[in-house]
Parts: sequence; C-alpha cells; structure tokens
Amino acid sequence: MKPLHSFSSRLPLLAVLLLPLVLITTGCARFNADGSLAPWGIALAILDIWAIINIFGKSWDIGKKLLWAAIVFFFPFGGLLIYYFFGRGD
Repeated sequence: MKPLHSFSSRLPLLAVLLLPLVLITTGCARFNADGSLAPWGIALAILDIWAIINIFGKSWDIGKKLLWAAIVFFFPFGGLLIYYFFGRGD
C-alpha cells in the first residue's frame, strides 16, 4: 500500500509536468494562422488541467480517478462538461 500512496502523492506534480503533452495531443491545442495558440484553446487546456489535478486530489480509488482523467483527457470539452456536472461529487 505504501508504493501506491507514494505514487498518488506525486500525481498532481505529474499532471502539471504533462501540460505540454496535453496541449499538443488534445483537440484543444488549435493553432492560429501565425502558429500561435488560440485563446479559447489555452483556456480549455487550463480548465482540463484544473479538472485532472482536481480528480487526482479526490479521495476516490485509483480506478475511478484514472477513468475520470481519461474521460477529460480524450474528450477535452465534452469530458470537462461531464466531469463538472456529474463527477465532482464525493
């Protein structure tokens, strides 16, 4: 149980370190014609990062955390809405 606790205590840091990967691989990293990120893409990425950090800060079991994180990660806009309306309760 101790290795799992050690791993789960580092998950918020891991989520922050994965920010560039999230910006590149999700649909929220849309670029403008000049190569810069669109403002709505940045806002959506910040909200997705907030949701993932919030998910891993919950006292749920690891399976439920990974399921919600996968929903938010693979469906950036829809997953964020689903988590906001259905997943924030304890």
